[in-house]
Amino acid sequence: VQLVESGGGLVQAGGSLRLSCAASGSISSINVMGWYRQAPGEERELVAIHTRTGSTNYADSVKDRFTISRDNDKNTVYLQMNSLKPEDTAVYYCAARRSYSDIAGLYDYWGQGTQVTVSS
Repeated sequence: VQLVESGGGLVQAGGSLRLSCAASGSISSINVMGWYRQAPGEERELVAIHTRTGSTNYADSVKDRFTISRDNDKNTVYLQMNSLKPEDTAVYYCAARRSYSDIAGLYDYWGQGTQVTVSS
């Protein structure tokens, strides 16, 4: 399984960005896709998860600001990020695995990461 992210960049506080992650390869085994992020000197943390059946889970810090969605026909997961804050600055990674988990270490597949920088 290969995951390719796009959509990162530089934005001012209060602005919006939309990340995309396209999956290819042996994707029939993938039920869960999600986004994690890692800021310098910090551990990788959960942002949002989306299962194939439509269940979602968000980190408390992004609830009501970020929305994860998924197009199963395109094998793509999206992260709409609104009301961005400087503390959202991080490298954002797409991740995928067969069954549900919110533990980063259990994910089998990762994208290369895309930088999101929010200026104050």
